[in-house]
Amino acid sequence: MSTECQIDIALGARSYPIHIGSGLLQQPDLLGPWLGTGVNLIVTDENVGPLYLEHLRVALGDRPVAHLVIPAGEAQKCVAGWQQVHQALVDAGAQRDATVIALGGGVVGDLAGFAAATYMRGVGFVQVPTSLLAQVDSSVGGKTGINLPAGKNLVGAFYQPRGVLIDLATLTTLPGRELRAGLAEVIKYGLIGNLDFVAWLERHVDDLLALDPAALLQAVRVSVEHKAQVVARDETEQGSRALLNLGHTFGHAVEASSGYGEVLHGEAVAMGMVCAASLSAGLGDLTPADVARVEKLIDRAELPTRLPHDSEPEALLRIMALDKKNLAGRLRLVLLERLGDARLRDDVDRSQVLKTLTELRQL
Repeated sequence: MSTECQIDIALGARSYPIHIGSGLLQQPDLLGPWLGTGVNLIVTDENVGPLYLEHLRVALGDRPVAHLVIPAGEAQKCVAGWQQVHQALVDAGAQRDATVIALGGGVVGDLAGFAAATYMRGVGFVQVPTSLLAQVDSSVGGKTGINLPAGKNLVGAFYQPRGVLIDLATLTTLPGRELRAGLAEVIKYGLIGNLDFVAWLERHVDDLLALDPAALLQAVRVSVEHKAQVVARDETEQGSRALLNLGHTFGHAVEASSGYGEVLHGEAVAMGMVCAASLSAGLGDLTPADVARVEKLIDRAELPTRLPHDSEPEALLRIMALDKKNLAGRLRLVLLERLGDARLRDDVDRSQVLKTLTELRQL
C-alpha cells in the first residue's frame, strides 16, 4: 500500500492539490509552487508552534517569512483574533503577493483563511493542518470564518487555498482528546454516503485510536476524497455540500451554549450525529437498531453520545434557528434516510426537534 497520495479539488481555475502522507513537512518542493513572491506569514498556535513552526520555516528556505503564534482554543476564532492576523500582515509589510500559511487545527485554519480572504481583498493561502479534524474536514473546501457570540461561523467567506499539505506524522503529537474529536468527522463521511466505510470503521476504530499509520492514511484518504467530490459539485453550499453538516446544526448549538472551547467541535458533532440519528428514527426513516449502531461506533471512538446534562433544549433550539442552512425562517436539518444516505429536510416540526434534545441530555 502506498504511503502517500494526492487528491485534487476540481474547481477550474481555483483547482488545487491535497498531498497526504507522513514526513511531508520535510519535502519543501511540495510547498514551493503554492507560494507568492512576497512575505509568507505562518499563523500557528501556542501548542503547535513549538512542535512544527521551525520545521515549516526550514521548508520555506530563504523566502521571506514572518510568523504569528496565537493562544490555542476556539475562543481565538473571533473578531479580535482576525484583526490580530491582519496586524501581523501589516507589521510584516505584506502586499498582494503575500501568502498566509495556516499551521495548526481547525481554529487556526479558519481564522488564517478568513484573514487571507480579506487582507487587501485577498492574498495567497496555504493549509498545513496538524489535527485529524482539520486534515479530514476543515482544511479542505475553502470554508473560512470566525464566530460571533450569537453563533458559530456566522462571519466568513468561501476562499480556496492554493494547496493543502497533510502530514500524518503530526498526529503523533496530537492530544488524545483532539484525535478522538477528529474521528467524529471521519465517521460522518461514512454515515452520509458510504456504508462500506462505516463497516471499515467498525473494524478499524481501535487501529485509528492507536495511530496505526496504514489505518490513518486510509481514513484520511477516503474522507478527503469524499469531501473533494462534494466541493467540486457544490463549492458554495447551494445544495449537496450541506449534507457534510450532519450533526453540525445540533453540535454548533452545543458549542455556542457551552462557551466556545468547553466542548470540542468534534465532540459536539458526535453528540449532534446521535441527535440526527435519533430524530431520523423518530420520523420513521431509521430503525432503533440503526441508531444503536451509530451510538456504538461513536462510543467506541470514545466520543460523547449524549448532550451535556445542563443543556437547555429551548436555548439550543433558539441557537439552531440561526444556522446558516436555514431559509425563510425554516429550520433545515441534515438527517439520515438510511445509514449511508443523508438528506436535507425543512419539514421537521420544531416540537420533534425539542423532544430529541430533551431525550438525549445526560442524566
